[in-house]
Amino acid sequence: MNQESPLVLIMAAGLGTRMKSDRSKVLHELAGRSMIAWVVEAARSAGAGRVVAILGHQHEQVKAHLDARYGAGVIGVALQAEQKGTGHAVRCALPALEREPDDRIVVILSGDAPLLRSERIAQLTTACAASPAGMALLSTIPDRPMPYGRLVRDDAGKLLRIVEHVDATPAEREIKDTNAGFYAVRLGHLRADLATLQANNAKGELYLTDLVARAAARGGATAIDAPFEECSGINDRVDLAAVDAAARRRINADWMRAGVTFVDPAATYVDADVGPIGQDVWIGPGVCLRGKTSIGARTRIDVGCIITDTTVADDVNLKPYSIFSEAQIGPRGQIGPFSHGRPGTRLDEDVHMGNFVETKKAHLMAGAKANHLAYLGDASVGSKANIGAGTITCNYDGFFKHKTTIEAGAFIGSDSQLVAPVTIGRGAFVAAGSTITKDVPRDSLALTRVKQAVVEGWADRFREAQARRKNRDGKSGETKVDPIDPPTDPGKPGDK
Repeated sequence: MNQESPLVLIMAAGLGTRMKSDRSKVLHELAGRSMIAWVVEAARSAGAGRVVAILGHQHEQVKAHLDARYGAGVIGVALQAEQKGTGHAVRCALPALEREPDDRIVVILSGDAPLLRSERIAQLTTACAASPAGMALLSTIPDRPMPYGRLVRDDAGKLLRIVEHVDATPAEREIKDTNAGFYAVRLGHLRADLATLQANNAKGELYLTDLVARAAARGGATAIDAPFEECSGINDRVDLAAVDAAARRRINADWMRAGVTFVDPAATYVDADVGPIGQDVWIGPGVCLRGKTSIGARTRIDVGCIITDTTVADDVNLKPYSIFSEAQIGPRGQIGPFSHGRPGTRLDEDVHMGNFVETKKAHLMAGAKANHLAYLGDASVGSKANIGAGTITCNYDGFFKHKTTIEAGAFIGSDSQLVAPVTIGRGAFVAAGSTITKDVPRDSLALTRVKQAVVEGWADRFREAQARRKNRDGKSGETKVDPIDPPTDPGKPGDK
C-alpha cells in the first residue's frame, strides 16, 4: 500500500434533529445516493487506504447500509456514543487506527457534506505531506452568512487558530475566510494533539479546530481554498434540496462533457450511480435515470421516460413516457410511447414494444413485436413472433404464477387471452378474440369463438320502433332500451 494513501475518517455521528426525520441524517439521499455514500465514494476515488465512519445516532442502520453497499466490514466503524464535539468524535476513532504508524496521513471528512470532490481530498493529502506542521485544512468563503469558524492569521499570513462562530468577537466575525471542516493530519500529531484538547468553550465540547493552534506551534497548518458549494453541509431539508440540485448539475455537466446531449439539463434527473452512458445519447426533458442504469451509444430517450436499474443497449429508441425497472433492452429496440417494463423484462435485439404494452418477467426474443395494448407476464416470446393489440397472458390463478411460451414466428391475433400454463407452437396462429387454454401445435390455427349471427334489416326495424315509441310518449329525451333485447316490434335477433 502507498504510504501516503490517506486513512479517512468520516464524522457521521450527529443527531440531525433539524432534518425532522426518523432516519439518520447521513442516510438521506441526493441524486439517488446517501450522503455518507457520496463521501465514501470521494474518499475511495482519492485513493484512501482505509475508510472508517464515526457513527452515533442510529449507528446500526448506518452500518447496515454501508455493509450492504460495500460489503460487510469493508468500511470500518467507530462508535461515538455521546455527542461531545468533533474532537471527541475523532478520539473515538483512534482505536481503529492503533496499528497504523505515526507518519500515516489521516484525512477527516464530514458525513453531511457530500459534494467534496476526490481531487480536493488528494490536495489535502499532498499539502499535509509537504507541511512542516503535518497538517492541512480546507477554507472557504460562504456566499451567505454562515455560523462557521473563522481563520485567524498573523500579519505575515500564518494561520494561528480557528475561532468558532459562537466564541468569536465581533471583529473576528468580520473575517471572510472560514473553516470548511475538512482536515488532513499526520497520525502521530493527531494522537498527541487530541490528548491535549479541553472543553473550555461556549458549547463545552472538544473542538477539532483547536488542533490548528497546536499546528501553529510547529510552523502553521496549510489552508487550501475550496468553493463554498463543494464544502456546503446539510442541516435541514432546505439544504438537502439545494445540495441535491448542485449534485445533479455536476452529474449532468460531466455527462455532457463526455458526449451526451441533454435538451434541458435543469429538467433532467440522472442519479449518481448511473453509468456508463454512451456517446451521442440524446436525452429529452423530464427524463429520470435512476439506480444503476446504463445506456448504450446513440440511444434516444425521449420526454418523460423513467428508467431504473436497467441496461439499455446501443441505438435504442425509447419514446415518450416509457417506464422500465430492473430490465434489459437490447440493441435497436423500438420502445413506447407509454410502455412499461417491470422487473425481469428482457428485450433482445430489434424488439418492438409499443404504446401501453406492459411486461413482467417476460423475454421477447430478437425481432418480436408487441406494438399495442398488451400485457405479457411470465412469458417467453420467440423470435419474430407478433402479439396483437389487446392480448394478455393470464399468468396468475390467485395463488401461483404460470408461464406462457410463444414460440418463434407465432402470430397472436388481437384481443386474445392466453391462459397459462400454455405454449403456442412455432409459426402457429391464434385467431383474434380467442381464449386459449390448451397448447397450440406448431404451424396450426387456434380459435375459440361463438358463431356469428346476422339479422338482416334488424337495425331499420329497431330505429322505426323507437321513433314510434318516442312519438307515442311525446318525449324528446333519451329512451332507455336494451340494444341486445329491444322491443318486439322490429323483431328480436334471429327473426327473419
